[in-house]
Amino acid sequence: MSTTGTTLVIGATGTTGSRVTALLTEAGHHVKAASRHATPVPGAEPVPFDWHGPDTHAAALDGVDRVYLVPPPGDPDPAAIMLPFLRQARTAGVRRAVLLSSSAVPEGGPAVGAVHRALPALFDEWAVLRPSWFMQNFTGTHPHAVSIREEGVIRTATGSGRVGFIDAGDIAAVAAHALTDAHAPDTDLVLTGPDALGYDGIAAIITEVTGRPVVHCRLSYEEMRDRLTALMPPEFATMLAGMDRAIAEGAEDRVTDTVQRITGRAARTFHAFLEEEMGCDS
Repeated sequence: MSTTGTTLVIGATGTTGSRVTALLTEAGHHVKAASRHATPVPGAEPVPFDWHGPDTHAAALDGVDRVYLVPPPGDPDPAAIMLPFLRQARTAGVRRAVLLSSSAVPEGGPAVGAVHRALPALFDEWAVLRPSWFMQNFTGTHPHAVSIREEGVIRTATGSGRVGFIDAGDIAAVAAHALTDAHAPDTDLVLTGPDALGYDGIAAIITEVTGRPVVHCRLSYEEMRDRLTALMPPEFATMLAGMDRAIAEGAEDRVTDTVQRITGRAARTFHAFLEEEMGCDS
């Protein structure tokens, strides 16, 4: 990895951003850790940043030559605010951009898919990370984690569909390489764990590792959409429920070797992830 330059990590206190920041600072890179409240991050320079606050953008970009992009959460049209920022970043001297997208969103697809499509024309060095669903969805404060702890239930509209769930640590490891290796990937990278699992299988592994009975409750697309609409804007709820339906139809039933190929080590299994996490989160 190169040790020159400064990286702006957007969402530096979030699930992947915090891990990317830690990997880069541990390797000796200068990192500007961007968050709404400029939260202190060990080894990094905290800077205030709000996607919806353009007055925070110029200072965050000052002296930066690469950026890790986490889209504004819950925004069904992130391109509207991200593309003006990216043009500003290019003008400010950013030469490499790594975008966090999703395996469910292709280039030119909905939401962040429009940013993916625009990225190669904006930067000579780039990558789009398209991870599958996070293993961290079953720990911490994610709705699945909450329902597991409070009710012993995971609710989805995925039916028997399988997903190559991935550890956020593996996503961060790929991101760190994409940001700092001598040559950028200049492509999109679909990231998965080593196994494709259905939510019935996830529930069984959680039951085995934690000793707490957990079941998968299968909802219809309409039931899932209506549950999500109570928690978020209807357009975003409809999109997420649609992703569950796509899983049921087999859209995420795949595994890739991208983590191994980029980082030189195998992606972590869900069983291994949960065994490590159960002491604090599960």
